[in-house]
Amino acid sequence: MSRDCGLGKAIRRQVLAGLGGILIAGCTGEPRDLARPAAASRSGSPSAQPAEGRPAPVKQADPDFDARVARPAYTTAHPRVLVDEAHHNFHKASGRYKPFADLLTHDGYHVAANRQKFAAEELRKCDVLVIANALAAEPGRLGDPAMAQPAFTPDECDVVHDWVRRGGALLLITDHYPFGWAAKDLAQRFGVETRKVYTVDPPHSQGDPTRILFTDTNQLLRDHPITRGRDESERIHRVLTFTGQSLKGPEGSVAFLQLADSALDLTFPDQKPLPAGRRAQGLALHYGKGRVVVMGEATLLTALVAGPARRRLGMNVPGIDNRQLALNILHWLSGLMGPPGEPTSAPVPGSSGLRQSRGAAAAPR
Repeated sequence: MSRDCGLGKAIRRQVLAGLGGILIAGCTGEPRDLARPAAASRSGSPSAQPAEGRPAPVKQADPDFDARVARPAYTTAHPRVLVDEAHHNFHKASGRYKPFADLLTHDGYHVAANRQKFAAEELRKCDVLVIANALAAEPGRLGDPAMAQPAFTPDECDVVHDWVRRGGALLLITDHYPFGWAAKDLAQRFGVETRKVYTVDPPHSQGDPTRILFTDTNQLLRDHPITRGRDESERIHRVLTFTGQSLKGPEGSVAFLQLADSALDLTFPDQKPLPAGRRAQGLALHYGKGRVVVMGEATLLTALVAGPARRRLGMNVPGIDNRQLALNILHWLSGLMGPPGEPTSAPVPGSSGLRQSRGAAAAPR
């Protein structure tokens, strides 16, 4: 029996229905003005509410997510994190990525939104650039090809590439089609391959073939400072992703969320299965003097509620370490972690060494 038949038409129908009915349908209900009065969340800031007369989005930021950090990493210096909102982003710090932004703020980072095309002058002012699910057009119907066109101009890709090579840190968060495809040009600048797919792995899934569980027991969590943390209390044991794509990194990169041999990529829209084993949903690499993390799924680094039942998705799901993973990724990107001997990618011509921490002071442990 072929892997195609073994996967089963029912599973493929289930996955496609989930993509169309939940992941993309949520786009049209994203509130534009999040500064209106709203009930305070446990993070200490107002929760987003839809505008009057506008239907509530299928998925929205969890207003009850507790973003407080018991031992903030930064108490004196505060690295500047710039979260992109200039490229039709499905996830924004003012919307579905508000729990992520709140978490970083409580950990001591200064978080700001980017609302213009990437320019060298602006990037020089930040320490970490976060791009989450950028698109070439406003989110709409799943099959709209306009969304999957390149989200960034060639000049913007050059600016980000050169900034990282000189010491910047990039967190590029992609997802299933169309998001990964829209970001492929920028990912390729760092040797990372995306696909026009969504990824399934029934033997390593939890409740849905696209919700993949990475644990130290199933050996899909690979060793890296991001999974080790700064001490045992920060070590990652269980990570759950919520329908993404697979990535392939360059030589020397580390797949800290590595897909099993049983994983398959289903192409969009024909759902042809492609082997995804040994690819990844989380990659880390050094690039010149800078650092890059690329993710193949976005919900794992935020906290959402979905539908009338307010089903939890992301960092707010009990029994997983996604919340600590988000902190560890930023700790590594901002230079708090990375001992001598850490695996590195091949050096970029004209540059040498690792990115140096920009005066960041870690909190006492």
